[in-house]
Parts: sequence; C-alpha cells; structure tokens
Amino acid sequence: MSEVNERLISDNDERQHFHGAYLRSTRSVLTAAANGDFLDADWTQRWGLAFAQLYMDAFDAWEAGEEPPGPWQVAFEASRDPDITPLHHSLLGINAHINYDLPQAHLAVISDADFTDDDLIARRAADHDHVDQILVARVREEDKRMELVEEPGDRTRVDRLLLPFNRLGTKLFLKDGRKKTWANTRILSEARAQGPDAYSEKLAELEALCQNRIRDLVTPRFVLLHLARHGFGIELPPPTS
Repeated sequence: MSEVNERLISDNDERQHFHGAYLRSTRSVLTAAANGDFLDADWTQRWGLAFAQLYMDAFDAWEAGEEPPGPWQVAFEASRDPDITPLHHSLLGINAHINYDLPQAHLAVISDADFTDDDLIARRAADHDHVDQILVARVREEDKRMELVEEPGDRTRVDRLLLPFNRLGTKLFLKDGRKKTWANTRILSEARAQGPDAYSEKLAELEALCQNRIRDLVTPRFVLLHLARHGFGIELPPPTS
C-alpha cells in the first residue's frame, strides 16, 4: 500500500485521496493494536488486514485491466473525471469499502458459530467501535491534508459551512454504516450457513446495492448533504428460507 501510495501521488492519480487516507488510518489501527488498545489485538489485526486485502484485490484487478467488484468499478471510473473533487473521491472510496468490503472482512475472521456467542460478538463490536474512535480522531488531520491538494472552488459554500461539523458528521456516518454493516454481516453469515450458492447469491445482491449507491453518489454536487439525507449505509434484505 505504501508503494502504491507513492506512485499514485507521483502520477497525480485521483485515487490517491482515498488510498492515502486509508493507508494512514490502517497504520493508526495496527499501531493501536500493537499497543494493546483493543480487547483482542490479534483479532483486530487479522480483521484489519483482511479488510485492507479486499480493497487491494479490487485495486489490483483494476490495474490489470480486469473488472473489480461493482462498487469499486464505479469508484475507480470516477477517478478519471476531472470535475470530481478530492473530498468527493475519498467519500466514494470510503462508501465502497465500508458498505461492500467490511461485511466480507468480518466474515473472514468471524465464523458462523461465533455469531451464536453473544459475549464474543459484544467484544468484537467493542473493538470495532474503538476503530471508529481512531478514525474520528484522524478527521482534522485528514481534512488539512485534503485542503492542500484541493483546487480553488473545490469546496462549495455548503462544504465550508459544514466544516465545523466534520467530526460530528463522521461520527454519524460511521454509526449509521456500522449498524447496517453488522446487520449485513449477519445476513451474509446466515446465507453462508445455507451453502455456497446461497452465499454467492446474497453477496451478489450486496454488490449490486453498493454499486447503485456509489453511482448515486457520483452525481450530486453536495455529496455530504446527499449522504446526510439518504444515510451512509445500505441495507441488505435477509435471505429467504
């Protein structure tokens, strides 16, 4: 990820905005895990690495001329649009990664049997919440970095009016995304327990919903207001028995 980040910056590739922020956030989480800041540091590290790998797999597929999962296809295509601002590019990547990749990352480190252990899941959720706290703490620094690469006029008057509420907005987005992501993870777990075909069908459904959400976010000029109005997360219908 570090090598890719340097190349994206050198090439002035718009994907640098999400990638750089995500790299720095991942480092912060792994450092906190190494410092013992989580209930289960080993699980948090494994989860964080599984989460990052899903993004890098999509990135590598796009680089190789292959089709990445639908949400990333739309987000990467948008990186070619000069009219989309750095902040907008970052929000597209964040939405794709949380709504589509995060439930899969959960399933990589939480078995179907684990979901029957309420105490265990409560501990996993607590560690997940602590990750959110780390991300919120990074908002100010990331916003300053964003301002350094923005062009005059990239931030609308509405964006600037919302600036004092960035931390609050991030908290709200994370809370909404976390709640829906955990619900989607459980639904995918139930489908996985039914067999590979049921899981593939439900994952494809999640992919389509996330892809449509990213398409919806590509267009609005006031993307922060759009997210506030429609919510950050997506909701996956439960599997049919």
